[in-house]
Amino acid sequence: MSARVVSAILFYPRGGSSHVARALARGLRAEGFSVTLVSGSLSQLGDDGDARSFYGDVRPVQFDPALATDAPLRYEGPAGTAPMHPSFEDRPGASDVVFAALDDADFERQVRAWARELERAGAPDADLLHLHHLTPLNEAAARVAPDVPVIGQLHGTELSMLEQIAAGPPPGWTHATRWVERMREWAHRCSRLIVAPGGEQRAVTALGVPRGRLVSLPNGVDIERFRRRPIDRGRFWRRVLSEAPRGWLPGRPPGSVRYDPADVAELARTVVLLYVGRFTAVKRLDRLIGAFATARPRMAAPAALVLLGGHPGEWEHEHPADLVVAGHVADVYLAGWYAHESLPEFFSASDAVLTASEREQFGLTLIEGMACGIPAVAARSLGPELIIDPGRTGWLADSEAQLAESLIEVVNDPAERTRRGAAAKEAVGERFSWPSVAGRLAAVMDDVLAGATAPPAGEA
Repeated sequence: MSARVVSAILFYPRGGSSHVARALARGLRAEGFSVTLVSGSLSQLGDDGDARSFYGDVRPVQFDPALATDAPLRYEGPAGTAPMHPSFEDRPGASDVVFAALDDADFERQVRAWARELERAGAPDADLLHLHHLTPLNEAAARVAPDVPVIGQLHGTELSMLEQIAAGPPPGWTHATRWVERMREWAHRCSRLIVAPGGEQRAVTALGVPRGRLVSLPNGVDIERFRRRPIDRGRFWRRVLSEAPRGWLPGRPPGSVRYDPADVAELARTVVLLYVGRFTAVKRLDRLIGAFATARPRMAAPAALVLLGGHPGEWEHEHPADLVVAGHVADVYLAGWYAHESLPEFFSASDAVLTASEREQFGLTLIEGMACGIPAVAARSLGPELIIDPGRTGWLADSEAQLAESLIEVVNDPAERTRRGAAAKEAVGERFSWPSVAGRLAAVMDDVLAGATAPPAGEA
C-alpha cells in the first residue's frame, strides 16, 4: 500500500509557495504516494485565491466567512472554515496581520481551527505530514498527530520575519519573542526541514536546528508548460495593458491602470524587461525601477519595464506606481495579477526576466522565464546565485549601479541576449524539472519512513 501523506499550507493561493505545494503534491502522487492536500482558500478573489480552482484535488479551508465579520482573526466557525491567516510580512491595514503581532488567544483560535481540519484530512492516520512554512499548522499537527513524523518545508518568508525580529522588531510586533520560541520549537519537531539551496546557514542561525536535519532542495519548473511559443507581441500587450487591463493603483481595483493604445503598440518593437512577483519590501522594486531609470539614457534601443504581479490590494512600503511617478520614470507598465498558467505567454512576449531582491530565497520566476528561453537578470543573493551562471545564462549584479549596467547590456546586445537565453533554457531543463525535484523529495520521505534518523538536536 502506498504511503499516506497529508500535505498542508496555511495560506490561500497567491505566491510562490502555493505553486511549489501544488507541483510537489502532484509529483509525489506520480512517485506513488497517496497525498491529501489541505490549503487555505479565499474564494471571493475567484481563481486568484480559490484553492479548488488553483489546486484541483484539495481540501479547501475557507477564509471568506471570517472576512465577512468585523474581527477576521477572532472568527470561530464550522468545519471547512478558519480565522483569517496571519502573514510573515507586515502590511498596515491588511486583513492578514503579521504573525509577530498575534496574541496568545488569536494563536489558539488558529490552532483549534487547523487541528480540526488536519484531523478531518486524516492526519492522525497518515504515515507522514508535509507542512509548508512554519505556522500554527505545525502546532495543530503536534496536537492531533503527535506520533506522525513531519517534514517541514521552508520558503524564505518565515526566515525573513525571524531575521527582522533578530535585528530589532518593528513597532507593533508585540509578541515577537513568543513567535520566535514557537517557530524554533516547531522546526526542532521536524524530522527533516527542506530549504532552498544556499539557505542552510540562514535556517541554522534563525531556528537553531542542527545542519544535518536540513535538506537542500530547489524549486522546479514544468518544462512542458514553460516553453517559448509563437506570439503576436503587439496584440498581446495591447490586450493586457489597454483593452482588458488588470493593473491597479493603491486603493483602486484591478483595471484601474489602463495605458494608451498608441504607447502600448510600441512594445511590439521594444525590448521588454519583465518582473514577476508580489509587491513586498523584500522584492526591492524601488531598486529595480531605479536601475531602469538610470539605464534608460544609455539604452541604444527602445525598452520597457513591465511589472507583472502584485496581488490586488497588497503591497509594502511604496507602491510601484508611486515610485514611477516620484522618479518621473517613463516606459514602466503595471500589468496586474494573473494566474500562474498565464505566465508562459508573458515570458514569450518578453526578452529578459528580472529580480532585484536582496534576499531571494530561491527565484521560481527566474527559472520559469529561463525555461521559456529568456535570460535572467538578478541582484546577487541566495537563490539567484545558484540559478544564474553569469556570462552564460544571465547577469548577476552586486549593486543598483551594476544592475543598471546589466540592463544596458541586455538591451544593447541582442545577440548576447539570445545566446544567454538559449543557454538558460538548456540549463533549467537539466537541473530544475519538477519530476526530478519531486523524486528527490520522495527519497527524503522514504528515508524518514524507513526510520533514518537525523543528528540529535544540538549537533550542527
